[in-house]
Amino acid sequence: MAATLQVENLQTHFFSRGGIARAVDDVSFAVQRGEVMGLVGESGSGKSMTGYSIMGLIDEPGQVVGGRILLNGRDLRLLPAEEMRTIRGNRIAMIFQDPMMTLNPVLRIDTQMIEAVRAHQDVGKHAALAMARDALVRVGIAAPDERLQAYPHQFSGGMRQRVAIAIALLNKPDLIICDEPTTALDVTIQGQILFEMQKLCRESGTALIWITHDLSVVAGLADTVSVMYAGRIVESGDVAQVLMQPRHPYTHGLIASAPSRNPPGQPLRQIPGSTPSLLTLPSGCSFRDRCARATGECVETPETRIVDGRALRCFHPMTEAPPGGAA
Repeated sequence: MAATLQVENLQTHFFSRGGIARAVDDVSFAVQRGEVMGLVGESGSGKSMTGYSIMGLIDEPGQVVGGRILLNGRDLRLLPAEEMRTIRGNRIAMIFQDPMMTLNPVLRIDTQMIEAVRAHQDVGKHAALAMARDALVRVGIAAPDERLQAYPHQFSGGMRQRVAIAIALLNKPDLIICDEPTTALDVTIQGQILFEMQKLCRESGTALIWITHDLSVVAGLADTVSVMYAGRIVESGDVAQVLMQPRHPYTHGLIASAPSRNPPGQPLRQIPGSTPSLLTLPSGCSFRDRCARATGECVETPETRIVDGRALRCFHPMTEAPPGGAA
């Protein structure tokens, strides 16, 4: 069965006076129908830029310079701008970390949601309003009829985010990309949203990419996980396998640095050094200056290979599990 989304050798670069920043560099992955893929990594690793590239939302000085983005077999990079606009918000949707990137501050919520439905579906205003009301209920908003008549500034930050999520769900897209949408929500509401998103994928076959730095969310939500570092995916595979027995030193360090894995009273474990600038990436493996396993071989760029059932970019894979027990 063909994947809902197939990304092949994606490259997104930003051109500046200081040089070329390779924000997304030779990234490949696939998301099947009804599957949830977690995309994790530190800030600046290229997670969000990967999502924006898929959506066609890269602005100057950025540019997608290579690769293919196949949605149900169609390469989105080859589509005219007008056709891409009809797909965006309909067959693919993105939920942003800042809900005001979705909401118009001067329009009532019902107006915005009705427009989102009728832009892509041939339904009447009353049917669109019923769909909007149902979507608000699904994301846990009480008194939906009252809320539909409100403006975004009358909502709390968490409430605005739930409305943005409801709008993304309206047209039951084939693919939803979530860029840390639950960061501003309390734990109870976060759990409710995660449950609803997971349920949506199972029932409707929607493929979901969940961009986050929170490994605990990925562990409970995702089927597969891809770990990014300095614009590249360094390890990807089944979520339980990768989190329980990571093979790339970066993934291993990321999991080991979680506070829950640290002995009480001891200094927190951390990965030495800091993420390199995308303008001055070292040759070969970008992680080698922070890696205790690096050798002279690591000045060459490791190719992606399959190791123990997962894709891996590393010359010297880890063999031991991270300290602190099971994830």
